[in-house]
Amino acid sequence: MDLKVNLVEERPVDRKEKLVYLDPQPLVVRPPEVRVCDFEEAVIGFTEDAVVVEAERCLQCPDPQGCVSSCPVHNNIPEILWMVAHGDYLGAAWKYRETSNLPEICGRVCPAPCMDGDVVGRRKAPINLEKIEQFVMDYAIDYYGHIPTPEPAPPTGFSVGIVGSGPAGLSAAEQLALKGHKVVVYERMPAAGGLLRYGIPNFKLDKRRVVDRKIHQLEELGIEFVYNITVGKDITVDELMERHDALFIGVGTWVEAPLKVPGVDLDGVYKTLDFLMRANVPLEDLPPDKRERPTVGKRVAIIGGGDSATDCARTAVRLGAEEVTIVYRRSAAEMPGSWHERERALEEGVKIEYLTAPVRFIGDENGHVKAMECVRMRLGEPDASGRRRPIPIEDSNFIMEVDNVVLAIGFWPDPLIGETTPDIKTHKWGLIVVDPETGQTSREGVFAGGDAVRGPDLVVDAMADGRKAAEHIHRYLMSKRVSMQIPAAASAFS
Repeated sequence: MDLKVNLVEERPVDRKEKLVYLDPQPLVVRPPEVRVCDFEEAVIGFTEDAVVVEAERCLQCPDPQGCVSSCPVHNNIPEILWMVAHGDYLGAAWKYRETSNLPEICGRVCPAPCMDGDVVGRRKAPINLEKIEQFVMDYAIDYYGHIPTPEPAPPTGFSVGIVGSGPAGLSAAEQLALKGHKVVVYERMPAAGGLLRYGIPNFKLDKRRVVDRKIHQLEELGIEFVYNITVGKDITVDELMERHDALFIGVGTWVEAPLKVPGVDLDGVYKTLDFLMRANVPLEDLPPDKRERPTVGKRVAIIGGGDSATDCARTAVRLGAEEVTIVYRRSAAEMPGSWHERERALEEGVKIEYLTAPVRFIGDENGHVKAMECVRMRLGEPDASGRRRPIPIEDSNFIMEVDNVVLAIGFWPDPLIGETTPDIKTHKWGLIVVDPETGQTSREGVFAGGDAVRGPDLVVDAMADGRKAAEHIHRYLMSKRVSMQIPAAASAFS
């Protein structure tokens, strides 16, 4: 194995200092001219030789370890990297599973906040913890044929309802099933996964290999999934509490933020989720009214600047658009989302118009969008988000010809559960208020987490919320058992 070492000074150095200078290892990424022809995953990941060298870059710092404390689920990253560096990939996979319910997914879509705490990053590029995680879990899946899963505890006799099957709901469901509780997941869509299935394109997250495998694993664990049911509309929280001993709400944020400009209702102007799910998800997993692929013309504009915008832009390229432009009202410095994803979008031919905002959409005689009027912006003082406020420049308007527009400007919470459950406290247009330490809502026995509590956030944060709430739901149920004087094998849950 050829270890790439770059020593900046020719002098004796100890192991820790030398390891800082190990070069970051390259990923295998499909060439842009190849990957734009399909919806298969763009990033293959590390080779085995490369992953070992990348893991060897770890300094094995003493406590407190910045990478561990920066990880929302506190993966034992130094121990995992030690195992990987010594070829123990299966041991590393089991170590991930001690603290994470979705490592095979986080290895693909997590921006890895743990890397912010990596001290190697002070001298060179931080260790690519995200793609090491992907390699380890792919190796385990290939070896076992499934994701490593602990044996569940004996049945407790308690039942828990989970509302929503996104990362928060799936994590809570798995943790509770492993504790021995009967778990039923209620999902508004025809298939499970929430954001993982319907919001993340297949070229970033393979639905069949990863998401479907996870759902099948949870079904084998005894978790029941009930589809095409909207809590707050088809059934209420009160009715669910008649069926279950506790409830976890992880409904995410599915309401798209509106863009209040003339012409936004023209044909050919898509909303983010409608565009992404219809383009990326197997038709049988979609609601009946969405089982038709979106069509795009030659010129497509994407309004927004986050990961959803780059996802939509890269999707439009794969649908055959020749000119795809992201229109963002601030500069590159303020642009949210992953710069890696932005870089891959640029490689695929996407253009970005910074400091630009639409002011109206213009339709043709058939009511289909044909152009949009835009205005140039300049940056003023920071706003409530901490980013500099975009200010229109007078007399800078211009016309951009387009055949389609995709609005990727963010998501709001769905107020439905709050509106139909008066004793659940909400704020900020529908976000559910919880005890930050336990996930408990204002309603006894009802817990919540993920984007329904935080607003749009990371998959790993939603997973962390689901795990935390599951632990406190378990404690809540065990306290009920004690108060009801029901015999149980309590030692199984100590």
